[in-house]
Parts: sequence; structure tokens; C-alpha cells
Amino acid sequence: MITRSTTTLALILFLQITPLTTAFQNPAKITPNKKLKDKKSALYLGKGASLKPAANPLLDSGKALARSGELLVEHTKHESVNQYGGALSSAGAAMRNAGDYLAQAAASMRFKTGMELVISEMREAGDCLLDASNRMNTAVEEIAVIPENEDPYNNLQAARRPHLVQCVQRAVDPLRICGDALEATGAAIMQRRTVPEIGSMLERGAYALSDLVYVMEDLARDSGDYENGVVSAQRLGYAAMKMKEASELLMDITPVEKPKGKGWLKGGLQ
Repeated sequence: MITRSTTTLALILFLQITPLTTAFQNPAKITPNKKLKDKKSALYLGKGASLKPAANPLLDSGKALARSGELLVEHTKHESVNQYGGALSSAGAAMRNAGDYLAQAAASMRFKTGMELVISEMREAGDCLLDASNRMNTAVEEIAVIPENEDPYNNLQAARRPHLVQCVQRAVDPLRICGDALEATGAAIMQRRTVPEIGSMLERGAYALSDLVYVMEDLARDSGDYENGVVSAQRLGYAAMKMKEASELLMDITPVEKPKGKGWLKGGLQ
């Protein structure tokens, strides 16, 4: 039978054996997790590892990509294309959604508590571009089908169909590569990779968008749609340029050492 005197004696013996500073210390302070304070970690929002510098250019990139997708949808209504409502216009809609997700991810980069949103939105943007790539593949099959009532000599669409098929086919790989790059960027943030590594993945997506610009320019000029097609290519080029700028800002980031002691009195912050 355990009595009060027995419990008191056990407590006295415990305090004699164990120092007070150890007995009543917070367990989290005894074994701190130093990895959470690694300045090279993407999720540790220290001064040298923040994604905030890339927020503004990436926001501009997302807006431009969304506008490019909208104009591509309008471009499919042109008489020389005539693919509105098909897979080609669905690819434009997917590009518009990707731009919206990318802009939302960039907006969340401005806040220290927004990393979960950045990860989610970035990967959603990648998924949308992968969907656009698949839609482009389907569009190749749709455009290649010749309607029975079409005159191959007098119809403008029939004369430009081979070149249209070629352009759409060339757009498949850049969209897939850019989608994979954005997906990998979101995954890298989640895996706590370094900021320069995240920037290099974003750079790969920017180069893929640049390749897509040439395809869209070729497609627009052949169709003669300067109102929607050419402007869509221009906005896509701007999106690639701003994404490249964002990647360079991330790859150039190095941890900034804070002045120790009274260094700030000696001009340490200058």
C-alpha cells in the first residue's frame, strides 16, 4: 500500500538525483531541432531564404499566361482555324487556369505563412499545363479530320490545315515540360529544397514557355489573326520573360549574415 509518506520520500530522492534545471525543463528545449533553423531551407523564411523576391515578377507572369490562354480561345474562332469548342480551345482554357493558379501562388509568396498555398497553387498550375498539353495532342487528331462537305480547293481552312496540325503538334512538348517544371517547383518547396534549386526548376519552365512562343507566333501569322493570335503570343513571351526573371532572383539569393554584438554601431548594416 502506497502512503503519502512513501510518495513524498520518492519525490525527495528524485530531486536529489536529478538537477532542478533538468527536471523541470521543457523537453523541446533539451533537444532542439536545428534543421528547422537552417537558413538554406525554402520553408524557413529567414532573410536569406525567402521566396518573396520572386513574388512580383511571378505574379506578372501568371497574369500574362492567363491572358494568353484567353486570347488563344478567341483565336480558335478565326475563319482560318475554326476550332472553337474543340480540344484546341480547351487547351487555351487550361492555359488560362494555369496562369490564374500561378498568380495566386505568387501572391502567397509575399507572406511568411503562405507556403502551403504556394505549394498547392504551384502544383495546380503545373497540372493545368499538363492538361493543356494533352488537349493539344487531342487537337492534332481533331484538326487532321477532313469534313465530308469541305472543298479542298476553295476553303481557307483546308489550305492551312497541314501547317495548323504541325504547329499544334509542336506545342505539345513545351507545355508538358513547363507543366512538369511547375509541378517540380511546388514539390521542391514541400521537400524543403534550397531556394537556388527551386529557382533552377522555375527557370526550366521559363525556357519551355519561350519555346512555346515561337510556335504561337508561327500559328498566328499563318492564320492572319493579328487581333488575337499575335497578341496571345506576345503575352506568352512576356510571361516567359517574367518567369525567367523570378527564377534568376531566386538563384541569386545568398544567406545574409546579421551583425553580431554591437556591430550595428560600427556601420555593420551598411
